[in-house]
Amino acid sequence: MFGLNKKDFNLFLIVIALTMLAPFILNPFPAGSGMAQFNAGYPDLMQRFVIFGIFAIGFNILFGLTGYLSFGHAAFLGVGSYGAIWMMKLVTLNVIPAIIMGVIVSGVFALAIGFISLRRSGIYFSILTLAFAQMSYALAYSVLTPITGGETGLQIKPTDRPIFSNLEEGEIGRANLFGLDMRSSYELEVGNWAFTFNTGYYIAAIVMILAFYLSIRIFRSPFGTMLRAVKSNQTRMNYTGLNARPYTLAAFVISGMYAGLAGGLLVAMDTQVGPERMFWTASGEVVLMTILGGASTLIGPVLGAGLIKYMENILSKINKDILHQWFAFLPDGIEDFLVTIVYPFIGKGWHLTLGIIFMAVVIFLPGGLVEGGKRFMDFVKRKKSKTPPSDESAQSTPAE
Repeated sequence: MFGLNKKDFNLFLIVIALTMLAPFILNPFPAGSGMAQFNAGYPDLMQRFVIFGIFAIGFNILFGLTGYLSFGHAAFLGVGSYGAIWMMKLVTLNVIPAIIMGVIVSGVFALAIGFISLRRSGIYFSILTLAFAQMSYALAYSVLTPITGGETGLQIKPTDRPIFSNLEEGEIGRANLFGLDMRSSYELEVGNWAFTFNTGYYIAAIVMILAFYLSIRIFRSPFGTMLRAVKSNQTRMNYTGLNARPYTLAAFVISGMYAGLAGGLLVAMDTQVGPERMFWTASGEVVLMTILGGASTLIGPVLGAGLIKYMENILSKINKDILHQWFAFLPDGIEDFLVTIVYPFIGKGWHLTLGIIFMAVVIFLPGGLVEGGKRFMDFVKRKKSKTPPSDESAQSTPAE
């Protein structure tokens, strides 16, 4: 169905279910309870889950299929964001043209950078992409300030009057989808639980579902097979008479367009752009997302993006006061000792926890979270197969 085999179609349905039911899945604890701080079902975070999931899916098409490791993919995220914000400032506040512009600008930019960078492979390719990304950041931060806004970035101002808009004098424009405000939400209260259904999130979620479907088709296509051949043994591929460069360049451009799509969606959700989106740490973050989730897998990058964004927004908010509440039932000395031990791994130290998780995954689960899930399922299946039959079934089994 939809050109997918049974296994891929089932995975696609799982992704649809997870994204559509996210307000329920991410709010497992009742509001006001001590565990409510672990709920992640608020619009801003849910939007980041799916948007950075798109970013990681696109990066995985390049890294997971071809083995080319780019350290400068944040440049396409930033360029796509700038393209989208200028479309909103000059033409229309409708998010669809802005997102399309972000994809186009990032695709052209990726074509130019990929044409030069792909003349080298291995670490030299990675350094070239990092250099281009840092040059892009420097240009956006201090050189092209009339276009990028410099350090303060760009946002929609009261003086902006897009061509296709009917704003009144002094009114600040808002991103919308044919008049539907991206920030509008519906609150559903069920007992002590509160669930938020946000317009912007569901638009981003639908885009992510389409992007995920496209990635499945790319992975299973002859084009995807050629990219795997590049990763497996590019020298042998060249000996057969096949030129690998057009395939790697196409993968690089597609990956850059995915990043531009994520950048355009970031602007659609929050109409402001800064050069920090192009900094090298943002490029490193998408590498972590892909490896943590499972490079070369379909759903792995999405899981990795969700894990990192969850830790960044939830684990980083836990402070000493919350820890003291958790351990309040213990004697004072033990309570203070546990708070002292745990605190370096949360709050501002959440990167330390992320680093430990990353090392553990690389050492014990090279296939990322997806490999961990497969191992768990295999363990469950083995336990079931070793379960002795019941007395009734043993009696009904005829002897040989």
